Amino acid sequence: MKAVAFTGNSNSGKTTLIHKLTLLLTPQKSVNIIKHDPKNKANIDTEGKDSDIFYKAGANVAILSPIQTTFRFHHSFDLDKVIQKFGHCDYLFVEGLKEIPLPRICVARETIDERFFPYIDAVAIDSSISKDSIPKHLAILNLNQPQEILEWINANIKDYQ
Repeated sequence: MKAVAFTGNSNSGKTTLIHKLTLLLTPQKSVNIIKHDPKNKANIDTEGKDSDIFYKAGANVAILSPIQTTFRFHHSFDLDKVIQKFGHCDYLFVEGLKEIPLPRICVARETIDERFFPYIDAVAIDSSISKDSIPKHLAILNLNQPQEILEWINANIKDYQ
């Protein structure tokens, strides 16, 4: 499976991008999505919320928080256990979980947090971010072109496990 993580500030467009990528892939390809909920405040399967949007796009979804993993277990799982529970898929998209060692795309609009630069492989930006502010070693992707981002993922992300 192609596994990639997405990071970025709140309201940067991470969920929207993952949703668009999922719609490009399903139903021909299987997509699993893991969303990090570090403050344990996600509204699971509430209309219009992340887990609902991802599920309706055709992806299997898990929400990881410090006290539970939603598939609705009463304890948390580590990433490898969640992946095992999902089973095989063609693509695994992880939103958040900065500490896991996956290739990572930073999503940014309006501002970009330079603290992400050492941990990412690419940035997905719109015209509100100057390309001159991005280190030269990072790929620059157009946030409004999900097909371009998917092509970059397919060309640059090695299979996980």
